Amino acid sequence: MIDLRALREDPERLRASQRARGEDDGVVDRLLDLDGRRRSALTSFEQLRAEQKSFGKSVSKAQGDERQALLARAKQLAQQVKEREAEADRLGEELDALLKGVPNLIEEGAPPGGEQDFVVLEHVGEPTAFDFEPKDHLELGESLGAIDMERGAKVSGARFYYLTGVGARLQYALLNLAMEQAVASGFVPMYPPVLVKPEAMEGTGFLGAHAAEVYQLPQEELYLVGTSEVPLAAFHMNEIIDELPRRYVAWSSCFRREAGSYGKDTRGIIRVHQFDKVEMFSYCDPADSHAEHLRLLEWEKEMLAKVEIPYRVIDVAAGDLGASAARKYDCEAWVPTQNTYREVTSTSNCTEFQARRLAVRHRDADGKNQPVATLNGTLATTRWMVAILENHQQADGSVRVPKALQKFLGLEVLEPVKR
Repeated sequence: MIDLRALREDPERLRASQRARGEDDGVVDRLLDLDGRRRSALTSFEQLRAEQKSFGKSVSKAQGDERQALLARAKQLAQQVKEREAEADRLGEELDALLKGVPNLIEEGAPPGGEQDFVVLEHVGEPTAFDFEPKDHLELGESLGAIDMERGAKVSGARFYYLTGVGARLQYALLNLAMEQAVASGFVPMYPPVLVKPEAMEGTGFLGAHAAEVYQLPQEELYLVGTSEVPLAAFHMNEIIDELPRRYVAWSSCFRREAGSYGKDTRGIIRVHQFDKVEMFSYCDPADSHAEHLRLLEWEKEMLAKVEIPYRVIDVAAGDLGASAARKYDCEAWVPTQNTYREVTSTSNCTEFQARRLAVRHRDADGKNQPVATLNGTLATTRWMVAILENHQQADGSVRVPKALQKFLGLEVLEPVKR
């Protein structure tokens, strides 16, 4: 939720942010109008209530006809106070509803435009070249006895899968490596719930434009999370944090409906309904959020270096940001058989947007309670296995295990299995 005080002081900043996102900038005038009318109604209510309290003393002292006249006026005042209070409440509800649909202000420097208007910041490593015809991750996974899509679909439906044998072991190795790095970097490890209440899901901004992506259990009034960002952001909901920064890292299963993506990436485990992820999360002083964002990106790059895959870093365009994000950097790994880069990590600076909605605050230098900034970043997911298998495959169908993963996996090479 954006800061109304900042909006009053500089409405053009939100207009510019909305235009960069490709959103309606007319919402600014509607917000200002509602805010002005609500404040006016509150002022009127408070003045009338003060008059009502003062008037009550006069009534107690009056007698006879004067008392009757004053009682009639007191009754009239009581009705007016009730009406003004109801009007202020109604306008406040309208304002809150409109505010909840307004995305975060983008950070200065974020590129404008849509999905294809990202800016490439750097390339790390050269695209993998082979002197043989490379196999895609699913063909490799099946020959290694690592991925079983057919039985996944039989048991759960399309876009579900089993990781079997070395496939399961490879995922455990990858996510353990990510947890090890995060803990060594000072993150507090967490195992969070993956079912959350509506206020947690809404507070993090996932029940807006992307609500169709979320699995809901209506009988329990709970939602399955698509990322552990949600329970981590809500961990300090309605609290005042006494010390910043606070950094947490969570390993969890994640669930996404992939609504509207039918026909896209249906082969293999690139776009699926369930996957595991290690997610970094940071609470910090808003003044430090830009620097913290770059730290999260560096930790992601450190992890990618450990699995020895080429990738690029992009600055995501404003129109492709989620509602909560002011800025987002993606790392995209090279996928040889697709001859392109695919997202494997994402780190977002959500500034104060989520904290305002979730009432997560800290005390500033003057002792006043202020919203914190929240940031998140991927450290590893199931999808990384796509890039690992394809980039490290060998001519005989085996796959070389990156050195950093070998101590967790207990293997240097993944060999095809006989069927």
